[in-house]
Amino acid sequence: MDLLHYAFMQRALLSATIIGTVCAVIGVYVVLRSMSFIGAGIAHASFGGVALGFLSGINPLFTTILFCIATAWGIAFLSEKRKIHEDSAVGIFFASTMALGILLIGLMKGYNADLFGYLFGNILAVSAGDVTFSIIIAVLVLGLIWFFYKEFLLMTFDLEMAQVTGLPTRSLNLLMMTLMAVTIVISIKSVGIVLVSALIVTPAASAYLLSSDFKSMMRLSVLFGVASSWIGLLLSVWLNLASGATIVMVATLLFFICYFISAQRKRLKQPEHASS
Repeated sequence: MDLLHYAFMQRALLSATIIGTVCAVIGVYVVLRSMSFIGAGIAHASFGGVALGFLSGINPLFTTILFCIATAWGIAFLSEKRKIHEDSAVGIFFASTMALGILLIGLMKGYNADLFGYLFGNILAVSAGDVTFSIIIAVLVLGLIWFFYKEFLLMTFDLEMAQVTGLPTRSLNLLMMTLMAVTIVISIKSVGIVLVSALIVTPAASAYLLSSDFKSMMRLSVLFGVASSWIGLLLSVWLNLASGATIVMVATLLFFICYFISAQRKRLKQPEHASS
């Protein structure tokens, strides 16, 4: 408990709350719309943006946001006309952006520990500026999701109906992918490029197993996301473990607990067959 008096721990807990909440909210749409692979592709594409930032001397967060948004829009553009499958488009950007990041690293002189810190994350090292930036992006993301709540909801459960009613589904889909991209960017310094997609998908998947409607899934997803981030952070400090990996492992453990509970519920609901 004494650690809570330190500024770095307070920043880490605040950051855990922010990313746990935003990733969980976005994750609900990602899981229901089967966009998990897109999230993983954008997350890995962020490595190219980080490397570009370090090479150019610009704050990596800004270059990564632009890079991830461009990647998300590129995936949407290639798969929009169905000339190429969405998973193929993701695979192309997944590999090429990582390759670009590696090439950019090769142009840098010397070893940069901060660059590789983005790969695996370190929530204990977030600065006050990082937290402020995360709060601004989180408010923007959650605000837009609240503003377009009905439109996103209709697109999630009945895309054809959304198109028939005249909703600009193409623009709204680009907006959703943009929100997912910026959510990934504010999370990579805490959880890492390699693991951030798990923090988006796993709490929402856990909530899906126990929910009967959209709103309860959203609430449970946020609960699991924040709980995973807090518990994982505290365990990583207590046991001297990598914070990002510990957070993801806690989220995964919660998923399997939810899976077991869901399986037991289904078993209890099944009518008992009389023995012959």
